[in-house]
Amino acid sequence: MKKKLVILSGAGISAESGIKTFRDSDGLWEGHNVMDVATPEGFQRNPELVLDFYNQRRRQLHEVKPNQGHQILAELEQDFDVSIITQNVDNLHEQAGSSKVLHLHGELLKVRSVRNPNHIVDWQHDLMLGDIDPNGHQLRPHIVWFGEAVPALEEAITLVQKAAILIVIGTSLQVYPAAGLLNYTKNNIPIYYIDPHPATISNAPSNLKVIATTGSNGMRIVAKELSKFI
Repeated sequence: MKKKLVILSGAGISAESGIKTFRDSDGLWEGHNVMDVATPEGFQRNPELVLDFYNQRRRQLHEVKPNQGHQILAELEQDFDVSIITQNVDNLHEQAGSSKVLHLHGELLKVRSVRNPNHIVDWQHDLMLGDIDPNGHQLRPHIVWFGEAVPALEEAITLVQKAAILIVIGTSLQVYPAAGLLNYTKNNIPIYYIDPHPATISNAPSNLKVIATTGSNGMRIVAKELSKFI
């Protein structure tokens, strides 16, 4: 029986593919205040700005490819029962071949009704004002904005609780509730934390191994170590 390997991935793994990380050091996202483009209030104030912002992100996604970090994670399915919990809204894990990916913060290639959150449709091109659901309600990006609930959180907690091995890759561990998922691991399971600039984790467990490098380099290192668990 394959061991349960759970991955928690963040913006850092996609950065190697050319996708901009969520916020630069100046607190702006692609030159925009995140409160203007990533909140329900921002969407109410200026829906065209928000739609255009995500249209640009969607176009960019069509121009990039998975990197070696994504590919190694997909290849691990040969030897492990792999589930990926990602904070990323891109589909690079899926493009690389990972079959079980849970998106905590939504998906760039999906949109949903502003009135019916369960009306979710695949969307590859630009989303405009006037694009509506069957009941005439505007469609919006299928993104979890600041101040909104994280519907997938309970499923993510359940996955982390089942993990025999946990890999945290490309995340600052500063964005909650995702950062709190580490608190749900079983005692003493191996935890690998890969990031070029790893956060300082208060009360870090003794079984946490920090690998301060890029996602691709880190996954090459961890993949070798994981061979002892097969």
